Order: sequence, then C-alpha cells, then structure tokens
Amino acid sequence: MDAFFAAVEQKRHPELIGKPVVIGGDGDPTKRGVVSTASYEARKFGIHSAMPLRTAYKLCHDAIFLPVDYREYSRVSKIVKNILKEISPIMEDVGIDEAFLDISQTEKLSEEIAKEIKKRINDETGLTCSIGIAPNKLLAKIASDMQKPDGLTILTEKDIVSLIWPLDVRKLWGVGPKTEAYLKSMGIETIGELASLTIDKLVEHFGKSFGNYLYSASRGIDESPLITHWEPKSTSRETTFQKDTDNWQTIAKTLAELAKEVVDDMRQTGYTGKTVTVKVKFHDFKIVTRAKTLDGYTISLDEIRKAAFECLARIELKKKVRLIGIRIGKLQKTIME
Repeated sequence: MDAFFAAVEQKRHPELIGKPVVIGGDGDPTKRGVVSTASYEARKFGIHSAMPLRTAYKLCHDAIFLPVDYREYSRVSKIVKNILKEISPIMEDVGIDEAFLDISQTEKLSEEIAKEIKKRINDETGLTCSIGIAPNKLLAKIASDMQKPDGLTILTEKDIVSLIWPLDVRKLWGVGPKTEAYLKSMGIETIGELASLTIDKLVEHFGKSFGNYLYSASRGIDESPLITHWEPKSTSRETTFQKDTDNWQTIAKTLAELAKEVVDDMRQTGYTGKTVTVKVKFHDFKIVTRAKTLDGYTISLDEIRKAAFECLARIELKKKVRLIGIRIGKLQKTIME
C-alpha cells in the first residue's frame, strides 16, 4: 500500500489531500516518538519512517502531525487482505500494508491480475497500491518499490542486469544502514557492484550465512517459499518515557501496565508463555535485559508480573531510564478442551 497510514487519513479527511502529513506517536512533534508513515508530500522534505518526530518537525514546520490509529488502519488492511485472498489463497502476510501472493496457478495473465487488484482496492477503500511481479519474493519486493506510488512493475530474470544491478545496494532486502555503510567502505554502492564480488570475499566479510545470502540476492536468486502460516515465538510491549526518569514508582507502574497489556494480547491470541524478559534503555542509550524462565507455561498476570519485577530487581537503576519493555517468550498455543 502507498504511504498507507497517511493515505487512510487523507481519505477520511479530504482536506489533508495534497498536504504534508506525518503519522507517529500521539501526533505531537514536541514529544518523543517516531514517524510511522509520511505522505509523499512530506517525503519531499526528507521525512521518512523511523525518524524522530522532532526531526520531522524541524524539516517541515508546516507538516500536519497525526496520532497512529491502529484500529482504523487494521480495519482497512483487513479489507485489502480479503481482496488478495480472493485473488489467490496462497498469500504471505508480511505486515499491515504488505503481502506476497503466489499467482502461478492462476489462469489470468499476471498483468491482468495486478490491474484487477488495483481496481478492487481502489473501489473498496479509495486507496492506491504498488505491485511488483517477479519470479521470486526478493525481486517482487524490489519491483513493488520501483514505481511508487500507484506503480506496477514486472521483472523477469532478463531484467536483473539492466534494472536491478544499477540500483543502490540499500534496495536489496536485508541490507540495512550498517551493512550499507560497511559495503560503501568497501567501495560497493550498487547491487551490480555487490554481484561482482566472489562468494569467498563476501563470506570473509559477512560470515557464511549472510555472505551466501548477499551472493545469491545480488544475482536475483531467491528460493524462499511463501509462508502462509506462522507461529509467533514471543510477544512484547515497550514504552519510551516522555522524559527520562529515575522515579522507581513510575518505572514500576509502567512495567506493571505493560505486563497487563502483553497478557491481554496472549489471551486474545490464545497463547501461554514461559520466559519473561525485561528490557531497560537508559538515557545514554545503553540497553540492559534480564530474563526469567518459569517452571511451566502460564497466562497468569500475577505470575508474569512477579517474574517481571524479579527481573527488574536485577537491573541497577543508577541512571535515568529512557525506555522500559517486557517480552514473553517460548510461546505455546493454548490447547482447547
């Protein structure tokens, strides 16, 4: 979906169309929080996802900042995903605004299918999407970003040299800021330049697993299947304080509230958990975690909260705290009688 959160807001508030809109936190750029989505008008100012809201405000004082409304975005997302499932039941859901479809068993031409998806999504939600069609997930992902917004890009293996290799190496799935910086220090800036490296060279610099991945990915090779169902390994909640705090009661109260939220999530999804981990990020951005594995699987708020506070007690709170979080791991689906 194109700038999904911002597009939903512009759809239900037409007066925002054509204006720089930034979605993030509670919509107050003077507070801590990060950009979830920025409209294309806002992106022209250099605003992008994961950027601090305060930075976004400095880049564009005239931007309209709105809080994240997950309930509404989830409602619209469900409409989109239902359309996709009707086109092909073989779907991998990879987020609130993105999915992979296997259309290899569909009789229609791929371009016809893409146009049908676009039309149905626009008819039912008023929103646009960008679609990439390719022989594998890696290339389809790259293709979907090549002509945003409202794009449709079809790639074949013959297009790898002419269309994929000239792209910035960051466009490759799995290459984040740190890997990008390291590759550039090696003189590698494009996917084609990455593809020129031997597998031995890549393994030497990135280890066997990631080195092999970069070797294959830079050549457009990806044999990963669509994952149509997966079981979560953990569930978590965390919050960043608006002001760094060393007030123990504030920290403890927040942890108790997060424990309740995560237990509510587990109850709604039907899971029990066994390992409780507490995460603390201090004002200097140092992160400390402590974990406790329980004797058995549980969904008891009392047990999980008690374990969380035992973990917290093992963390020295000598500095002001910026963030606190809790994660429940080793999840197991509840067996219904």
